[in-house]
Amino acid sequence: MIKLAPSILSADFGNLAAEIKKVTALGAEYIHIDVMDGSFVPNITVGSPVVKKLRPVTEAVFDVHLMTEHPETQVAAFAEAGADIITFHIEATRHAHRLVQTIREAGCKVGVALNPGTPLTMLDELLTDIDMALIMTVNPGFGGQKFIATMPEKIAILRHTAEDNGLNLDIEVDGGINGETAGTVREAGANILVAGSAIYEAPDMAAAMEQIRNG
Repeated sequence: MIKLAPSILSADFGNLAAEIKKVTALGAEYIHIDVMDGSFVPNITVGSPVVKKLRPVTEAVFDVHLMTEHPETQVAAFAEAGADIITFHIEATRHAHRLVQTIREAGCKVGVALNPGTPLTMLDELLTDIDMALIMTVNPGFGGQKFIATMPEKIAILRHTAEDNGLNLDIEVDGGINGETAGTVREAGANILVAGSAIYEAPDMAAAMEQIRNG
């Protein structure tokens, strides 16, 4: 089943509660929350206090994507704030397996993200211990970037690896997802689609979400 994860990076930050209600009323299962620190990526976004304030707004899955250096220092705060899934970048930590355990012990599902230039082999020792792999289809840091056309092959290889090993792995994609690119990643094996500007800047939000989900 394809699930949508609208990214609030493209929402109106002055009205985040209303923006979340809009997309969940239209069937979004997840809310994707990009946490940027100005170091791992050049932009800066929201922290755990914002997530805590937003948690009562919806029962949708809070999908917290840590684009930060030293993500291990952020886990406890975001888990307490109401994150359901915490995803960290494999490039940002020296002790990935320990961090997987830390997130699990905090009561959250575990995601691991790979930048476009990071090989899938970086996940080899973690696949049996995580719930979700996030394949970045742009270089992280800003919304509205162009989809990298070579990423569907990476998604397909990961999906085949998961199936060959009997793993019930969610594959999320983030970056440049819209009505044109969504079909490609769905066919490749992604089942959770993050979209920001394609949803929040669409003239017809409902139609945009339906096209991303089903084509």
